Amino acid sequence: MTTGGTSALVRRMEGSTRATLLELLFDVVFVAALALTSALLTEEHSWSGGAKVLLMLTAIWWTWSLTAITTEFYDPQQRPIQAILMIAMVGSVGMAVALPMVTISHLLLFVISYVGTHLIRCIILVAALRRQGHQTARERATRFLFWFTVSGFFWIAGALMGTPNWGFWTAAITIDLVASAARYPTPRLGQVPIAQYTQITEHLGERYQQFLILALGDIILLPTLQVSRSGLDSFRVAALLCAFATMLLLWQVYAFHASELLRAAGSNRGRPARLAPYTHLVLLAGVVATAASFEMVVEHPTGTTPARWLVLIIGGPALFVFGRVLFVLLVSWAVTWRRVAWQLTPLLVLPWAGGWPPLLVTAVVALGLAGHVLVPPGTDRETTPGLDVRRTDDD
Repeated sequence: MTTGGTSALVRRMEGSTRATLLELLFDVVFVAALALTSALLTEEHSWSGGAKVLLMLTAIWWTWSLTAITTEFYDPQQRPIQAILMIAMVGSVGMAVALPMVTISHLLLFVISYVGTHLIRCIILVAALRRQGHQTARERATRFLFWFTVSGFFWIAGALMGTPNWGFWTAAITIDLVASAARYPTPRLGQVPIAQYTQITEHLGERYQQFLILALGDIILLPTLQVSRSGLDSFRVAALLCAFATMLLLWQVYAFHASELLRAAGSNRGRPARLAPYTHLVLLAGVVATAASFEMVVEHPTGTTPARWLVLIIGGPALFVFGRVLFVLLVSWAVTWRRVAWQLTPLLVLPWAGGWPPLLVTAVVALGLAGHVLVPPGTDRETTPGLDVRRTDDD
């Protein structure tokens, strides 16, 4: 997001919208953390365990998302912003290292990596913007600093009890999410003005697309590693090919008019731009679940399919499509419902799928995605040039 001003640190509207090489490196580091999250999900056998993984995934995604927004507000060619990117990379590595042991030890490593990344970013911005005399941008960074200090108290308190206090951590991540949705209302400063969310460039949209495309690679990465450890046979190869096909189909689902949608997000008083981190979190959760499911399917492609596997195999792609639909609804009403209806295919066979081999269940899910992608959209407005942007008065 761009703001006016003459300070070199603040991104200019006429500046380049291309991602820098450091930003792309930043993405790769975070995708590695996502792969570990998917691997951790395969080891969970309860709903509560899955919820804990979702909480940690949200923390990882929130770190990426807020850092990406920082490079939209500010010029990533400037040294303070480059320092912020590097610190975020270190934080990502710290969270990734802590993930497998976060419920036993490494609590403080995960929390310090998360909280430290956000607080240091805000402190660097406030200090740099104070020197440059850019009051509007400094006030915005101060709002972020205030709320991450509040949530940081709960993060740290939840890690000082020997075992994770998931109630404290849930409160902490809820504060982070709700404060952002409310535009960081801060004593004496108020909320971030709506106008600062409406002047986005194509840079932010491209950042979301680049990261999600990289994340989709985890769907083929994890089963490939599993096959390399387990040896080749016809069923495992078939499962690996199914994972590859699913990855391509999900890419097609996301890429359908993605650029047009993200450009249109600058309209509607910035509402889609403000809520894009939430809809893309749903998309990312779908990717993580799908990658986890294929790691298990490649290991055991035959036999019956446990209920927990069904949730991941069917729920992962469905969650991804749901996230895509949510984002379209925020921009316009032009959802291609005749395509989305194909996601009902796996649900129709759900009563019998538990007795089927996991490979067959994944094939049915891939069939539903293929129908979503290949069925002509007809006259849906999403396919027409110039999106009819949805107008609301929610603020």
